[in-house]
Amino acid sequence: MRPDNRAVDSLRPVTIERNYTRYAEGSVLIAFGHTRVLCTASLEDKVPPFLRDTGSGWVTAEYGMLPRSAHGRIQRDAVKKGRALEISRLIGRSLRCITNLAALGERQITLDCDVIQADGGTRTAAITGAYVALHDACAKLIREGILQQSPIAGQCAAVSVGIVNGEPLLDLCYDEDSVADVDMNLVMREDGRFIEVQGSAEGEAFSRDMMNTMFDLAEKGARELFALQQKALGNE
Repeated sequence: MRPDNRAVDSLRPVTIERNYTRYAEGSVLIAFGHTRVLCTASLEDKVPPFLRDTGSGWVTAEYGMLPRSAHGRIQRDAVKKGRALEISRLIGRSLRCITNLAALGERQITLDCDVIQADGGTRTAAITGAYVALHDACAKLIREGILQQSPIAGQCAAVSVGIVNGEPLLDLCYDEDSVADVDMNLVMREDGRFIEVQGSAEGEAFSRDMMNTMFDLAEKGARELFALQQKALGNE
């Protein structure tokens, strides 16, 4: 029995609230169960030095957890190091994989993903919400005549899977993740191809058959998330 009585292949309740803040070019509050992440997209008319005079844009990200988003207080400078830096890079890679950077021009969009409340799956919620924030930022550029067409070339979403007490599960909450034998995060495009797979055995090693089962669970969850993204965007 899962802590919230979900089926093994069920996502937690997911909500996506757009235009959550006033000033960002795109802003989304996304919830995966009790996990809540604020994702904002900010446009700058500059690119990193290695892209200057190339005509190409850039999409990057910063991830951080607010001090009391978890059970104990987290230092505010954690975004600059360790786990937060690794997740920041993951989010950036994921969003660049579905963005035509040349179509963006020499502009940078930064996705800031701030965890307000953590109950497992914060990186997957951040990626899924950041896609919607990026979409809204690009739509704003089109409305203002800065871009003629959206540089977004597809959808992406992310979800966690794992093995707890020998059972493959979709979208682990903290109580499950903290005791999982296997913990895996997958980022997927709408065409069914995977952008990134992060997985490891925390306890018992897993078989190829079990890995395939987890991939099937992840694909099911990702496709449900694609539908939720589209619903939030109103099929824009």
